[in-house]
Amino acid sequence: MPPDFPRGPLVSAVRRELAAARAAARSALIAATVAHAEAKAQRDAVAGRSPERHRALEGERDALIQAAQEKLRRETATVTEALSALAGTAAPGAAGQTWPAWTATPGVPGPGLLRAGVIDHDPPLPALLPVLDAAHLALDGPDPSTLDGVIAGLLLRMLGSVPAGGVRLWIYDPGHLGGALAGFAPLAAAEITTYVGPGGLSATLDELAAQIQRINETVLAGEHANVAAAARVLGRRPEPWRVLVLLADSTDLSSAQQAQLDRVLRAGVAAGVHVISRGLPLPTRDDVQTVSVVDGWAARTSLTGDLTVLLDPPPPAELVTGFAKELAAGPPPATVDALLPAEFWTESSARRLCAPIGEGTEGDLVELTLGDDPPHALIGGPSGSGKTNLLYCWLAGLTSRYSPEELELHLLDFKEGVSFARFAPSPRDPSWLPQVRLVGVNINSDREFGLALLRHLAAELKRRASAAKKHEATKLAELRAEDPEGHWPRIVAVIDEFQVLLGERDAVTTEAVALLEDLARRGRSQGIHLVLASQDVTGIEALWGRSALVAQFTLRIALPKARRILAETNLAAELIPRHHAVVNADSGAVGANQIVKLPDAGDRTRWQEIQTQFWTLTDALLDPPRLFDGEAVPAFPVLPSTPPDFAKDGAVALLGETIDVARRPATLRLTRSPGRNLAVLGTRTPEACAILTSAGLTLARQHEPGTADFVVACLDPDAEPAAKALAVELPGCVWHDEDSLLPMLTQLARLDTDRPRYVFVFALDAAAPQLAAKRGVGEPTGHDLLRTVLNRGPERRTHLLGWWRSVPRLRDDLGGIAARLDSIGAWIALDVHGQELAPLSAQPGGPAWYPRPHRGLFFDRATHRAPEILIPYEVDL
Repeated sequence: MPPDFPRGPLVSAVRRELAAARAAARSALIAATVAHAEAKAQRDAVAGRSPERHRALEGERDALIQAAQEKLRRETATVTEALSALAGTAAPGAAGQTWPAWTATPGVPGPGLLRAGVIDHDPPLPALLPVLDAAHLALDGPDPSTLDGVIAGLLLRMLGSVPAGGVRLWIYDPGHLGGALAGFAPLAAAEITTYVGPGGLSATLDELAAQIQRINETVLAGEHANVAAAARVLGRRPEPWRVLVLLADSTDLSSAQQAQLDRVLRAGVAAGVHVISRGLPLPTRDDVQTVSVVDGWAARTSLTGDLTVLLDPPPPAELVTGFAKELAAGPPPATVDALLPAEFWTESSARRLCAPIGEGTEGDLVELTLGDDPPHALIGGPSGSGKTNLLYCWLAGLTSRYSPEELELHLLDFKEGVSFARFAPSPRDPSWLPQVRLVGVNINSDREFGLALLRHLAAELKRRASAAKKHEATKLAELRAEDPEGHWPRIVAVIDEFQVLLGERDAVTTEAVALLEDLARRGRSQGIHLVLASQDVTGIEALWGRSALVAQFTLRIALPKARRILAETNLAAELIPRHHAVVNADSGAVGANQIVKLPDAGDRTRWQEIQTQFWTLTDALLDPPRLFDGEAVPAFPVLPSTPPDFAKDGAVALLGETIDVARRPATLRLTRSPGRNLAVLGTRTPEACAILTSAGLTLARQHEPGTADFVVACLDPDAEPAAKALAVELPGCVWHDEDSLLPMLTQLARLDTDRPRYVFVFALDAAAPQLAAKRGVGEPTGHDLLRTVLNRGPERRTHLLGWWRSVPRLRDDLGGIAARLDSIGAWIALDVHGQELAPLSAQPGGPAWYPRPHRGLFFDRATHRAPEILIPYEVDL
């Protein structure tokens, strides 16, 4: 600065600025001090209120937390309840119940999922596994027994959720031979469970693969409707579910077995075929569910992911065994009373017969109808399937609704049994079923009786058709409609095991088929109906070659496992359980099935009560039915006390009983015509004696004492008691033995009497040596005398009824191989084969006759076109 620069103004300015700065600083300090004091006061105030504020915030925080937790609990409870309800829907009834409260629930809808345990959660949720119609199942873990317990629980829940037969099991357990799941053993008898042995796996896999192929082909053909009715019985599926349980401790499968198992795994689920495997890994697939036990009963499943599943313990052994026994036995069927109406005999058969046989799937009674359509019925089912019970059910329904004026029954049973004998009077029960007019039992060897019934029905058909024509009624139904009180009763002929009647290539079969075809075709219009039943598929096949006949049997009734009754594509009979039947009134066509649960109609005591009640309603005025028992020997009939007048037409000898609907005797009329002699042929001594005794007793009763001569000779010691007993019964009888035989023939050969003379010779062929001996020059031999008696005796009223033990011996006695046998006008063959009878028969080679116990073949040249079978009487002297 220059020395001469003035300092005053500058200093003043500086001073002013400093003063201003100091003033500003003091103001700022004061302001800061005030602010500090205010802040300190505020801080002190805040610090004073902080505990209260903290308490308020903590309260607010706790309230928010509590509200959030309450909301979580509510939402969790809602979700848990929804999940539990969903689990109950997915695994209803037995599929989801725990063991303490577990019971079978076959009436609920089929299981979608099966309970395996609970998810480790609070609260726990049911852990479910999809199996049926959804997946296969593979289980693994350190302890096989734990896994077997899980499988037992799944199978029990599965079986308890569907009706009997809805699930079928195959259990392959090579290590313990089925012991791991032994509680299900009672189901083997009901064909619900099959235990597969160590060597049976290949066949089982092949069988399941074939089932899958068949089911898939059915689906592709659009034929699932053919078992729609069965689906209502079995549950969700028209086919039963099939489950293969593999309890394998190794993976040692052959390449063929592995390939077949892969096929089952690929296509099985869609066809209802499932695999549950323990110890045998299954390939990773979308339809293979897994259960892996990690520790004790804790497991992971493919459905629950990382969530831990606490598996249910195995079901109690007594629960499994008890359920299996109950399931195998099935529910007790209803009794025959379920088929009876409130009031008996109120229905008219003028237009049709209609009667229930059991309960349908909806709980209503299913009725069988016979009329113009369908006219006849075909019943089939293997042995033990309930065919006899079904027939009893039908008969109960018919006989309780239709009186004897409305219905006639003809019942034949060709098998070795007496199923229908209860409907005829017996020593234990004198009553009978009033509608029954004929009963045939134990006739498996007497096909001719079935033929006799068909002839009887054919004659009745002709009679009714003729009567209808006279009344100018073209249809019996129209005649009945005009005169409902005067119509004929409908006839139902039931032939059980009918294939016996058609089983041979002979004249019986030929005539039976012709009669059946005529009756089946024309019977409906005259109220005659046929019911044919068989337990053997060959019996049904006996019809299939005769299309005209089988086409008339439009009502088909198939019992479980019946074959060839329904249409080929109709599988319903394969699916129904025991005590059920498939009723189809459209010749077995797909879609016409009715599934029927049959009551138990076999209670003999109850049947007797019902039968006695019906019998009482008729006041016992009806004649008892004709009972033909193939194993019974007919008793010799009671002869009239007053001799009939046979002087004009000749006396009649009764030889036995014919196999006929009417209890008709086999008769031989002894007139003066040539050849009116009888030869009994064979070695069966009791029957030969019975025939000659029957003839002698009846001939003696037809003559006043002293008006006829009787001669008895016996040359067989075994026959002597019977011959002497006959001689005692014949008035004025002359007895001869071997020593007096030649004098007897000499006397007879004179033919010096015109009054009847009957000669009975037992075992005549035994005297051949002495009859053939030369007696003297010009004197006839005993054979010559015998031939004279046989050839010329009948014209002089002398008739010989003799017993020869073979046809060759008879020929020798009559002159050898060149002898004419015209003098034997009638013969009865016992144990003589048909070809041996050629010399006596008009049929080349002899009749078609195969000897049977207590049966004889009778031919009378004067009356028969063909031989007929007779049964020798049982004669008690």
